[in-house]
Amino acid sequence: MIRLGWIRRHGNSVDEGVDRADRTPAASGSRPGEELISVTSKATGDAATRSRLTDLRQALRRFAPRLAGLQGRLILPYVILTMLIAMVGTYVITRLVTSSVRERFTNQLYEASRVAADELVRRERSHLANLRLMSFTEGVAQALEAGDRTVLTALLTPLALNYEVAAVSAVDLDGREVLTLLRDPDTGQMQALQGSDFSDFAPVVNVLQERVDELGDKYSGMMPITNYGAYMFTSAPVHVSGDRLVGVLMVGSRLQDLLVGMKAQALGDMLVLDESGKLMVSTLVEPEEGFAILELTPEEASSLTVPLSREVTLYGRRFQVVYTPMLLRRQQIGELGVALPSSYVVSAEATSRNTFAWLFSAGTGVVIALGYWLAQSIARPIMRLRDMSQAVASGDLEQASGMERPDEIGELASAFDTMTLKLRERTAEAARLYDETVKRNRELAEINQRLQETQQQLIQSEKLAAVGQLTAGIVHDVKNPLAVIKGLAEELKEEPSIPVEARVHLDSIRANAGRASAIVTDLLTFARQSTPAMVQRDICEAVRASLRLTEYLTRKGKVTVVTDLPDTTVLVTYDPQQIEQVLINLINNAVQAMPDGGTLRVTLRQAGEAVAIAIQDTGNGIPPENLSRVFDPFFTTKKEAEGTGLGLSVSYGIVTHHHGRLDVESQVGQGSTFTVLLPVEQESTG
Repeated sequence: MIRLGWIRRHGNSVDEGVDRADRTPAASGSRPGEELISVTSKATGDAATRSRLTDLRQALRRFAPRLAGLQGRLILPYVILTMLIAMVGTYVITRLVTSSVRERFTNQLYEASRVAADELVRRERSHLANLRLMSFTEGVAQALEAGDRTVLTALLTPLALNYEVAAVSAVDLDGREVLTLLRDPDTGQMQALQGSDFSDFAPVVNVLQERVDELGDKYSGMMPITNYGAYMFTSAPVHVSGDRLVGVLMVGSRLQDLLVGMKAQALGDMLVLDESGKLMVSTLVEPEEGFAILELTPEEASSLTVPLSREVTLYGRRFQVVYTPMLLRRQQIGELGVALPSSYVVSAEATSRNTFAWLFSAGTGVVIALGYWLAQSIARPIMRLRDMSQAVASGDLEQASGMERPDEIGELASAFDTMTLKLRERTAEAARLYDETVKRNRELAEINQRLQETQQQLIQSEKLAAVGQLTAGIVHDVKNPLAVIKGLAEELKEEPSIPVEARVHLDSIRANAGRASAIVTDLLTFARQSTPAMVQRDICEAVRASLRLTEYLTRKGKVTVVTDLPDTTVLVTYDPQQIEQVLINLINNAVQAMPDGGTLRVTLRQAGEAVAIAIQDTGNGIPPENLSRVFDPFFTTKKEAEGTGLGLSVSYGIVTHHHGRLDVESQVGQGSTFTVLLPVEQESTG
């Protein structure tokens, strides 16, 4: 405070001197260098000095243009840094010297007292919340009125444990303790007490006399209990049947635990005194001379309305203690003290000296480091540009200097960045054109492939149509004579006079006529290609039905059937009879392709708007030259009398009428896979 007064007394003279110094050059209208020469010449009156200053001024004028170049970048940082260090050092020294460390220390004490008082208020609010909860708990008021300690224990113990209440006490209308539950600080268990007389405890007396102040009918106070030390209690009335008072309920906190928490927040040792100034509890270890030195006289305690500061000696050290009234619900229930070692002041002063030494040392180190940095700031950009040029020459066009400098190196870096940018743009344009060309070529290849597939489908359809027209015209003319031949052979066989050798020939005639009739029937089926009768049904049913119908054939051919069908329903719009015909035909072909037995794998997969049924065998496979002809009418690789070559053609036609596709993949020696692709929904059935 003395230093601040000195500044106030002398501040005007200092400001006026500064103003005069600032106003003198402006009034004369001369340049700073000329004013310096003028003042020096008037003060010394020496012509030689005046001449030297004139030469210095001319040298500065010649040197001024160089300040914007590399030389300026080397010199200006040192000048600026020196000025900054001087200004910062002046500011720090002035602030540290003129500020009062003891005043800050006292403020810290008062702030610690405020923090501790706030913590008391928060704890008192917690007491009120717990009191409301416990007093309105069903059965508490009735048990208190009846003095039933067992019921009170059963009702209050869970609440005290759940809400971490340190102490709860129930008192009857005579001020006698019905029940007190205390939390053991060591074990956390609740200990039950009874029988104490609380009739002279102020918070109990005020409630029993039904006193009400401006804050209500709740009161606070402190009292020691057993061996656990002092407690801070908040009391509240308990009513039944409306407003009839039956007793008092109190919730308390152990002061020792409370002070430990306050110490962590206030960063100082705490102590609590009763209304007479006697010490009740403290976070300080008891000194050899006892705690009496920390206590107040009754007169000091009763007249304490503002903070009281006192310096004491504990453990051979000086402590500063601040006492403030301990107020709860606007009632003074004692005094609260905060103690800090006064050695903090000496330590702060030493810290200030160390700070000054560190600042100036750091400033010296910064100046040395800055000199090195200045040297590097010239060499490093040139080396970087060299490395970048080599990288660009190697093909890395993503190089960029990132340097923005107002000197020659900055201009060189800007030109280099412009060059690499144009190279990148031209390279990117060439790459874009190349990618576009590759993309268009890929699209053309895909279009050609689809065109070839469409052509193959058209050729196959034309083949089927041509064969259908041919067979439709001759089927009826061939089938009727075959029926006559077969019938006459059967009649002749019934004649008893026919020799045995003739009967054998008649059986051969009848069998070959039947085979010819079956071929004609296949031709008729192929020629008609009836429109499918579409229904929506689970496609898995068609697969399972086909497997049941060919079960004997697979078992006879020693073929192991492996199925992989979905567990869920797969609804598809199709003609069940025709699709089963296709699947049976594919399964029969697969079994015939494995004369020595093998494995037949049937799988069904759904992919988006289509389903795929794959029939895979482990037979000899189809040669590549025959893959393009497997769906041609009358094409077969089977022995004579084993097939007509129309099965796959008919199947192909059925799948096509379902707007689907029948694909084949085969490898010689490994087997073949026929895949039926069907759309889930049919756009048309024509």
